[in-house]
Amino acid sequence: MKTTKTRCVLMFALVGSLAPTPASAAPKAEAAAPKPVAASAVPSGPVAGKSDVIVVTLANPLAAKRKAETIAIGLADLVKTVPGWDLKKTQVVDARGKPVLSQLVDSDGDETPDQIVFQADFGPSESKAFKLKVAERTSAAEADYKVYGRFVRERHDDFAWENDVIAHRVYGPDLETCKKEPLTSSGVDVWVKRVPKLVVNEWYMTDNYHQDHGEGADFYAVGKSRGCGGLGIWSGGKLSVSKNFTGSRVLANGPIRLVFELSYAAWGTGGMKVTETKRVTLDAGSHFNRFESTFKGAKAVLPVAIGIAKHPDSAVEVDDKAAWVRTWEPLDGGKAGNLGCAIVLAPGSHVEEQQTDLEHLLVTPAPKSGPLTYYVGTTWDRASQVAGAAGWTKEVQLLSSRISNPVQVSLAAPPGAAPPNPVPGTPSKSK
Repeated sequence: MKTTKTRCVLMFALVGSLAPTPASAAPKAEAAAPKPVAASAVPSGPVAGKSDVIVVTLANPLAAKRKAETIAIGLADLVKTVPGWDLKKTQVVDARGKPVLSQLVDSDGDETPDQIVFQADFGPSESKAFKLKVAERTSAAEADYKVYGRFVRERHDDFAWENDVIAHRVYGPDLETCKKEPLTSSGVDVWVKRVPKLVVNEWYMTDNYHQDHGEGADFYAVGKSRGCGGLGIWSGGKLSVSKNFTGSRVLANGPIRLVFELSYAAWGTGGMKVTETKRVTLDAGSHFNRFESTFKGAKAVLPVAIGIAKHPDSAVEVDDKAAWVRTWEPLDGGKAGNLGCAIVLAPGSHVEEQQTDLEHLLVTPAPKSGPLTYYVGTTWDRASQVAGAAGWTKEVQLLSSRISNPVQVSLAAPPGAAPPNPVPGTPSKSK
């Protein structure tokens, strides 16, 4: 959101990693999960019935490259493979025995990690093997951290987050009553960045992020629109939206995966009011956030509209069948390059294209139970290798394929330790 240079005096005081939950501000640990393929044999463990090694076999089912794919394996699957496995003493090594950066994630906020995540690149249809070993974990170096998010009390309760390629923010309660420039909006803002380093803290500190000083800037206009990926309820041909988020908590804050949650107070239309908890997950190297919105209070089918703001000269492309919409638009009248924004649902999702004066929308019914999952992504042609609008369309199509064809994961223990157990497949998050 563009603002004037004058700032309101701070009146008040979110979440950390692509996953919305209530209100804390301290980051936690690490996270997620994938699908099955035949596991390779592994050597016997040092003690009969017990093993200090689990072999992880990964396979890319797509005839396309996958870069920085995040692999997430749950503790429950590890314990099924080797009873008593200790996640807190788990190290990932590659086929040559070289340690691989990994992160432990507490996905449910109970102060105990329940997933381990790491990343791998894949060629078309390529398979790879890694090992999980019992070993003392070492702390990641500062340079290893590629994701970050925090509640920004000093800027009217923003929640801002980023990885090495993209950055976003959403607006908190203090901005609604700011005397200089109040704004009530649950839209999603975009910050474009041309450097891989984490910039959120520096940009807030200098308070001059609407000008590009070589690292990027906030050129995107949100206002009361949905911005890039905000949502609302679609009813009677009209869009009903929430106010600014009211609570936040960070579940995981790098080095690989950010997970945080935002909570929104009840809103609605036609006598139906709902609350929303939005979980956001962003992984290193990804142009796309994974959003999971859970609604409470709906007594009937809830038509949810996810939107992208309308801006001058924006080129829009929609694929109803594949369930995505993408835009390509000039920033700052073309003086700051071009921005791509996209919303992607699982292929085959029922979606309907709609519009308001402010935004392009994809309307889809929320599940009767569980979260509505969708992906929100951006790219900037002054920093990305994405080649224009056509290149952005290809990135969106690739993500859609990756959602439908997750990396397949199998776990195996040495003979005599425990039988191999395939891990149920799920898409790698934020891809």
